[in-house]
Amino acid sequence: MPIVNKLIEIETNQGINIHNITPQIEALISSTPIQNGQILLFSRHTTTAFAINENETRLLEDIKNFLQKLAPESEQYLHNDLHLRPNIPADEPRNAHSHLMAMMLNNSEIIPIVDGKLALGVYQSILFFELDGPRKRIICCQISGE
Repeated sequence: MPIVNKLIEIETNQGINIHNITPQIEALISSTPIQNGQILLFSRHTTTAFAINENETRLLEDIKNFLQKLAPESEQYLHNDLHLRPNIPADEPRNAHSHLMAMMLNNSEIIPIVDGKLALGVYQSILFFELDGPRKRIICCQISGE
């Protein structure tokens, strides 16, 4: 069974932002000979995540508001006591809230490929969540099948 590994780089914006990466994933799949199999998406970052959901503007705002209520940036978090943490870089952000939000989502997704296409439902999109931007992010994509 062939396996193709690719990377996608995404430049993100300040704070929480949600990127519909479905077009990039579709382009990756179409660049391979794989017609039936699956794609594994994996984030190399602890303050990013994935979800499969509807890419509708008002829903995306609802999701952002929901995540901010779950882990408000203004709360007191032990992770943000930078002076008590050994060996941290000088530019280390106070981002405990972003780590907590990421834990409520997925750091990977597996999506079936059928006849060379993502087997997503009509209203489903692959959403990549930046929870601590702006940053340059890397998504590992592993496409396998026949």
